Amino acid sequence: MGNSLDAGQDAEVTDARREFAEELKSARELHEPRQLSQEALARLVRTSKSTLSRVETCKGSIPPELPAKLDEVLGTDGKFKRLSEEIVARSFPSLYRRRMALERSAIAIREWSPTIVPGLFQTADYARVLFKGSVPRAGEDEVAAHVRSRLTRQNVLLGDTPPDVSVVLCESVLHRRLCSREILRKQLKALLEAGERPTVRVQVLPLDAAAHLFSDWPVTLITAPTHQTSVCVENFKTAGIVDEPDHVRTALRTYDELTSEALSARESARLIATQMESLS
Repeated sequence: MGNSLDAGQDAEVTDARREFAEELKSARELHEPRQLSQEALARLVRTSKSTLSRVETCKGSIPPELPAKLDEVLGTDGKFKRLSEEIVARSFPSLYRRRMALERSAIAIREWSPTIVPGLFQTADYARVLFKGSVPRAGEDEVAAHVRSRLTRQNVLLGDTPPDVSVVLCESVLHRRLCSREILRKQLKALLEAGERPTVRVQVLPLDAAAHLFSDWPVTLITAPTHQTSVCVENFKTAGIVDEPDHVRTALRTYDELTSEALSARESARLIATQMESLS
């Protein structure tokens, strides 16, 4: 998903960013039992007055940790977290936005990746290399904005009730030198740490595994609170979401076969650790 913003997207992101700023100013000024100045609120959320001023005037990026702190201090019941997620969602082309919405409310996410570490587990440096490779003419501001968006997407794994996440990676992902040895080593370390979470399972499909339905492209199966599963498939400049029951059942069966053919989570962790150590 390495796409530059077009004029329409840019306007939508600006609108969402302005809404965040206006809601922040309003919540601060209407705070009970008394209005909070920027300086007073900055102390409570452990940031600087200049940072809050830039956020309220839409002149700077929103620090990724700020929305949750604002919700906690201002008692806004997740409003600023939702607004920040909306800013991120609008930064993606419209064909990806339904996927973003599904992801945010999912109770289960199953991912297959034949080529790269999926976005939900990417480090900032790894994400930066991938984006610069896909959009070589992007300026540093655009690259930085993309990386922030990618990291903000990962908040779905950090809530009080995160989805159950299962990831199957082709073994080639561990060896593919898309970046420096150090960046890859740190990415594999992050992947190992992710796999230690109780709601995350990471498995590696060996290189000698048989061909399967998903061989050519990454696939994500996202299960909603209604227990309906959607199949998300991405390719060059395109993305599709499949809801047709027969196709969904076929995709689920294929994913189950992949998890059966893949190394166990423990064996996968050992393999990832071995490859990580070889990069030291």
